[in-house]
Amino acid sequence: MKHAINWVEIPVEQFDRAKKFYETILNFEMNIADLGILKMGFLPHDTGAIGAAICRHPEFYKPSDKGSLIYLNGEPDLQPILNRVEFAGGKVILQKRLISEALGFMGLFLDSEGNRIGIRSME
Repeated sequence: MKHAINWVEIPVEQFDRAKKFYETILNFEMNIADLGILKMGFLPHDTGAIGAAICRHPEFYKPSDKGSLIYLNGEPDLQPILNRVEFAGGKVILQKRLISEALGFMGLFLDSEGNRIGIRSME
C-alpha cells in the first residue's frame, strides 16, 4: 500500500458557495461533474496523486466541524491560502503554526459550509 488515503470527499450543502470558496482560497478554476442528484467539484491535483472533491448529495453528505479532519496541500507556504479564507466566506480557527522542523507548518479553518479543514506546508 503506497498511501493510506486515495480520495477525499468534502461534504457541501450549497454547492455554488462552496465552489466559490475553494476557488478563491486555492486560486484555481474548479472542474465540475454534475451527475444528477450528485454534484462534484474537483480540487486541483496532479495526475496519479491523491485527489479530493467537494460533493453535494442531499442524502449522502452533511458538512460538520466534528468529523474526520483532512489536510489540504498548502505548498509552498500555507499563509497566502489562510489569508484568503475569511474573504471567501470561511473562518480561520488556528493560525499558521510550526508542527516541527521535520513536519513543517499547519493551520485550520472552517470552510463556507462549516467543515473543519486543515492545511499543511513545509514553509
